[in-house]
Amino acid sequence: MAAHCTCTAFLAVFVLISSMLTACFLSGSDVTWPVVFLTVVTVLALLWLRRLRRRDAETDRRVCVLVLGDIGRSPRMQYHSLSFSKHGFNVTFVGFYDSRPHPDVLRQEKIQIVPITEVKGLRGGPRLLTYVTKVILQVVQLLFVLLRMDTQSHILMQNPPGLPSIAVAWLVSVLRGSRFIIDWHNYGYTIMALSHGQRHPLVRMAKWYEHFFGPLAAHNLCVTNAMKDDLQENWGIKATTLYDRPASIFRETPLKLQHELFMRLADTYPQFQSESSDEVDVQVERTVFSARDLTGDTVTLRAERPALLLSSTSWTEDEDFSVLLKALEEYEGFIKGGASLPSLVCVITGKGPQKEHYMKLIDSLSLQHVKICTPWLEAEDYPVLLGSADLGVCLHMSSSGLDLPMKVVDMFGCCLPVCAINFNCLHELVKHEENGLIFRDSQELAEQLKSLLSEFPSSDGRLGAFRMSLRSSRGQRWDDNWDQNVLPLITAP
Repeated sequence: MAAHCTCTAFLAVFVLISSMLTACFLSGSDVTWPVVFLTVVTVLALLWLRRLRRRDAETDRRVCVLVLGDIGRSPRMQYHSLSFSKHGFNVTFVGFYDSRPHPDVLRQEKIQIVPITEVKGLRGGPRLLTYVTKVILQVVQLLFVLLRMDTQSHILMQNPPGLPSIAVAWLVSVLRGSRFIIDWHNYGYTIMALSHGQRHPLVRMAKWYEHFFGPLAAHNLCVTNAMKDDLQENWGIKATTLYDRPASIFRETPLKLQHELFMRLADTYPQFQSESSDEVDVQVERTVFSARDLTGDTVTLRAERPALLLSSTSWTEDEDFSVLLKALEEYEGFIKGGASLPSLVCVITGKGPQKEHYMKLIDSLSLQHVKICTPWLEAEDYPVLLGSADLGVCLHMSSSGLDLPMKVVDMFGCCLPVCAINFNCLHELVKHEENGLIFRDSQELAEQLKSLLSEFPSSDGRLGAFRMSLRSSRGQRWDDNWDQNVLPLITAP
């Protein structure tokens, strides 16, 4: 029906313009062809714009969630999509499909994933030319995808990455009459500055770009009060703080599920396999951490198990994992020096550009009491492993000093105490000596590991006290937080 109306409209315009040209020709009018051409282009453009802005009964219940990154590694945008769908919105989720998102996203009928491709730009030329062609191709791809879909009431996009998606999403919002929302996770130019330096032309251009296009959004969300204040004072942007909150999937893991995960991981990673060579009881199924009595189907944690230390990362410049590796070397030295400490299995999850670099450093270590494992977990296994760990470590160093690590939010959702490296606004999340510890260097981290694990596996020590504190102070979950802060923006007239 819509296509028929569009064709009828174009046919009517064609007949009208033809009649005008015929009249001008017969009357000997001196109207020039450039004027006629400009008139035709203007009329066609207005018709096209009218078609782009066409709304129907479902428009107000459609939203687009956009991330110029991997959907599977964008948990906050997945949570946004789920929250929209729970309130009856049809969600078009646009992003790279490099890894599988959480099954809840895949199962939700109101969420349609529209994958886009990460373009590379021109190969073989200067780096600047490669970057420029990459941006141009990405603009074309985004315009093609966003202009083809049905008109959306809102376009919500993550920044960073925001080049070129902020400008494209704003333009599409103007053309289609949608409301444009930016969810500020950080500033893109500060991340670029980590590798290029503050004075690099690309960094300065990216800063201007964010400062110019950022204020054009109808609404803005951000992840900390510190960022909210900075956006207001230095950018002229009024934002709503939407703290990251753990989704309901992040909770302490029952022993049976812990054992099942450990068994699956043991098939691939020897660090999870039981080490005892004299274990011949066929009625007991063992991993290095747990044992399952097959006769009674009961699971227990092994008294002599190592401590499970967990960290997750995107392997980028804002996380220096040499700090953790040095701390683990020092922890090894404590044990060799006679300290009564448990062995460690350190699991570092995630993908990213610097992983190969750190894998070489890990392979060069000579550790007897510390084993390091770097798996990539399925989306549904990650919260199970978090809920099974004994201690979390966060090495996120905010490039702007204004964002908070979501990984710590998820760890706290699982009542997992955390050691986190210090930066400006970390106090908004980690309370030193209350729900975890804050360190500044590898030596301080090593001392904290020694202190927290000195009474392991007993729950009577500091580690157990932190876990009890997290259990008793469980705050707001994502759904309630979203309903309180985002839903009013979406439903406002």
